[in-house]
Amino acid sequence: MAAVLTLALLAGGGLALAWAIYPLVIHGLATLARNAGPAAQAPAPSVTVVVATREDSGVVAARIANLLSSDYPADLLSVVVALDWASGLQPHAPRVHDPRVRIIVGDQPGGKAASLNAAVREATGDLLVFTDSHQQFAPDSIGALVAALADARFGAVSGQLELPEGKRRSLLEHYWRFERRLRRDEAKLHSAVGVSGSIYAMRRALWHPLPAGLILDDLYVPMRLVLEGHRVGFTAAAKAYDSRRSQVETEFHRKVRTLTGNFQLCAWMPGVLLPWRNPIWLQFVLHKLFRLLTPWLALVFALSIAILAWSAWGPIVLVVAAGAALLMWLLALLLGMSGRLMAYLRWFGTMQAAIAVATVNGITGRWNVWSRKS
Repeated sequence: MAAVLTLALLAGGGLALAWAIYPLVIHGLATLARNAGPAAQAPAPSVTVVVATREDSGVVAARIANLLSSDYPADLLSVVVALDWASGLQPHAPRVHDPRVRIIVGDQPGGKAASLNAAVREATGDLLVFTDSHQQFAPDSIGALVAALADARFGAVSGQLELPEGKRRSLLEHYWRFERRLRRDEAKLHSAVGVSGSIYAMRRALWHPLPAGLILDDLYVPMRLVLEGHRVGFTAAAKAYDSRRSQVETEFHRKVRTLTGNFQLCAWMPGVLLPWRNPIWLQFVLHKLFRLLTPWLALVFALSIAILAWSAWGPIVLVVAAGAALLMWLLALLLGMSGRLMAYLRWFGTMQAAIAVATVNGITGRWNVWSRKS
């Protein structure tokens, strides 16, 4: 039983480290960190907003209109929209009669990375701002990203994605608030581990073409910059708003894609795994890799506890477990929380299933995980 107890302690400790200890330590260190003073004022740089899309013309036209309504100086702002080559949208591209906007077709064979490469080749701004199709920027978001990049230490800066909130937050919304806070704290110490693909900016001079088939530009680009000696910042002043409420099935496909992208990054950019190459190696391991162990650690922990309990009390454990589950359910019914509890359990189970599928994808090198559902 000593070996089983050791397994339980290791698995429980791993879960606590990834989801509680590491975020709390990072938050404490970030609280103690000294904030840099305001950057020296300089002439406003030109900015090109890049949108890689496979959405229909109505969505694209609305996104362009929102970007052009920014309060950033109009003569310094341009927009390049790249339509995914594989989407077949070229004949249905929206007609925009603003000289600041260019709509092009992405590179073959298609995909987001190929579209981004094509769009950046057409960009003329000193800074690049990346976003997706469905979000809306606050009027001052582009200016906030530019202000954050005035600090020469930063090669890229992430803004803050705001998800719609219902009367009660879903588990996804709680998770996203947790994730934003963690990225903000990491950026105060050195760099955020990843940026939000819906709103981030970088210096155009630091751009390198993305490899075909890349899943996560919003992880690959910042980690490449970190390996090259730059920092990746975070500013809550730059906001992108998403009006869509995520459904469990949609979020499952999205999480499979993004988590598979973590495995792909390690395979395609192995320097992130080397502590002498990656200045935020510990953050990367604890933030990204340890989370991939969550379902397996949880399974080992649960089985270990069950074995220990059975060895101590025998079949009575089943009665106690069933009684505890029934009591919890009755309490949830009395408090009117049964629906919320079931929703939380469904979200939690779905996310663990996504990790399992992504693990299989990573082990087998299956990187083609894009779908309309994601």
